[in-house]
Amino acid sequence: MFGIWGHPDAARMTYYGLHSLQHRGQEGAGIVVTDGKRMKGIKGDGLVNDVFDEKKLDSLKGSGAIGHVRYTGKSGIENIQPLLFHSSSGSLALSHTGNLINANDLKHQLEMQGSIFQTNTDTEVLAHLIKRSGYLALKDKVKNALSMVKGAYALIVLTEDELIIAQDPNGLRPLSIGKVGDAYCVASETCAYDLIGAEYIRDVEPGELIIINDEGIHEERFSLSGSHAMCTMEYVYFSRPDSDIRGINIHTARKNLGKQLALEANVEGDVVTGVPDSSISSAIGFAETAGIPYELGLIKNRYVGRTFIKPTQELREQGVKMKLSPVRKVVEGKRVIMVDDSIVRGTTSRRIVRMLKEAGATEVHVCISSPPMTNPCFYGIDVSTHEELIASSHSVEEIREIIGADSLTFLSVEGMLKAIGREGLGKNCGQCMACFTGEYPTEIYPDTPLPYEKEME
Repeated sequence: MFGIWGHPDAARMTYYGLHSLQHRGQEGAGIVVTDGKRMKGIKGDGLVNDVFDEKKLDSLKGSGAIGHVRYTGKSGIENIQPLLFHSSSGSLALSHTGNLINANDLKHQLEMQGSIFQTNTDTEVLAHLIKRSGYLALKDKVKNALSMVKGAYALIVLTEDELIIAQDPNGLRPLSIGKVGDAYCVASETCAYDLIGAEYIRDVEPGELIIINDEGIHEERFSLSGSHAMCTMEYVYFSRPDSDIRGINIHTARKNLGKQLALEANVEGDVVTGVPDSSISSAIGFAETAGIPYELGLIKNRYVGRTFIKPTQELREQGVKMKLSPVRKVVEGKRVIMVDDSIVRGTTSRRIVRMLKEAGATEVHVCISSPPMTNPCFYGIDVSTHEELIASSHSVEEIREIIGADSLTFLSVEGMLKAIGREGLGKNCGQCMACFTGEYPTEIYPDTPLPYEKEME
């Protein structure tokens, strides 16, 4: 997500911000802008470049805007954010990352009270809760709505008059504030500020609500802060290496993950290679610590997106074929240590090991810079069942056989915390590690689809 207030060309700045955040979602993109009187939005399927051109950006006039790149979920342009609603009392646009774990229960209650939903997103649940609130001020409406939802959310709300930002009480998703000139901006990652020349100010705190308008910035709370629980996969996989989250640089964290992995892995090899792009930093750290040369054993096709966040397994497998190519002269006749950030379903790892061996690698040793992912995520990552996780039902040795590797090493939970600077903090480490440990930072609600959702599937 990206938002900005007080800039004469807000839509274009948002466009650039979304470019920097494209790695977080490639299924769709949208921008909503306000000129103080009216709000207008444009959204569509595909990459930011596919959705917007000069003509469309020129049509989005205003000094306040929010934008969103779509990760995955239900298909249909109506589900692409920001969601924009018009009413007699004014317009409202919302962008939201994360997942509300009680969204289905709330949606059912709202429908029984007469609400009609146009999308399958839990973001629309938030919109209904905000509009139905009996409070007069928007900030109080938002606070009231957030008091009813549970789960992970970083939220940006835009009206004709103001921008409101909120972070869930556990801080599960990254969100920060920056400033460019006299304009304030907000982004899911700090890398978005570099492109537009903005200065990073600070992270949005868990349970915090921030109002930005022509009078400036005002900070409040809608909830007491819970146990800080930033998603650990942000450090392992999701975020860009040039971003900082909670004061920790992503490249540095990943390099430390690789260094710790090298200390824990009992493996010998001739070359170390990382799976582009998110594993490169870890592979460099592994090679430095192990004293084994780092080489580009795998080359990425820059015009293919992330395979993990493809919406279907078939598309993921096709994406792996198109995405990576082995460098034969680097791996041929070598014992290759392949460093990757995680194994989710096993599809990508199996195919890459096969490619390396077909290119002449005599051995392929797979080293993973995170622990086995054994539990589903209910907070916004597209892995919501145990069946989707190979480590949920297979031992490390069984996974090794399935992917065809000569050895397989996962980083320990303790080693992961040490690498990202959270060692010795126990349950109060400030990280959500539920996908590795099964210890969820919030209560988990049954997520049974409503009847109409089953029909649409």
